[in-house]
Amino acid sequence: MQDAKKTTRIAMWSGPRNLSTALMYAFASRGDCAVWDEPFYAAYLKHSGIPHPMTEEVIAAGEPDPAKVAAACLGEIPNGQPLFYQKHMTLHMIPAFERDFMLGLTNVFLIRHPARVVASYSKKRESPTLLDLGYVQQAHLFHQVADWTGEPPIVVDSFDIRAKPLETLSKLCAALHIPFTEKMLHWPAGPKTYDGVWAPHWYNAVHASTGLDEPEGPLPTLSPEFQKLADEAMPYYDRLAAFTLR
Repeated sequence: MQDAKKTTRIAMWSGPRNLSTALMYAFASRGDCAVWDEPFYAAYLKHSGIPHPMTEEVIAAGEPDPAKVAAACLGEIPNGQPLFYQKHMTLHMIPAFERDFMLGLTNVFLIRHPARVVASYSKKRESPTLLDLGYVQQAHLFHQVADWTGEPPIVVDSFDIRAKPLETLSKLCAALHIPFTEKMLHWPAGPKTYDGVWAPHWYNAVHASTGLDEPEGPLPTLSPEFQKLADEAMPYYDRLAAFTLR
């Protein structure tokens, strides 16, 4: 196992509605891991001008300078913890933002079937586009990291996490060279102190949860409009799914 004195910064790159918050809760439950909820959200909204729910609150509560955010991702880990889990949204990494900071992180990619993402996201925000879902950006970041390192980065599918949480999280921890603990499987219901300010809009379902113990059901049936969007995202999902932890 990893030397306890060695710090590990884990960047989990996900699109929205990918089980990303639940996985952040799992890592926070370890007891040896600081977490950061969507570090670039304020910078993304400030520099892209894209309207989102609670835009003003998010910008006011966060750091709108992407260079400062990147430096903090590589900086001192909060509370002196040996692990630092950063929940990143792929869509937040707009072309204007430098990405060299990613070289100092262990980059992992969290994927979810587009039909499930579209069904969930469309309940929170009207008329989503392919770029809103982050699949295109996720594939680009995946290949960029692979080019830097000479090997494909870790990919984990939210379906596997829900279907077999102990097995999948054990494999993920092994791939990260950190010990697995069953503390990751459960957490108390309700809001968390490390939630982003946007939690009241986005996190109602995960706040009602207490762990990773319910497999996902069949794929949802979508309207023709939303099925078209899911179909557009599928090639990007499939590209990363080929590298999923097994």
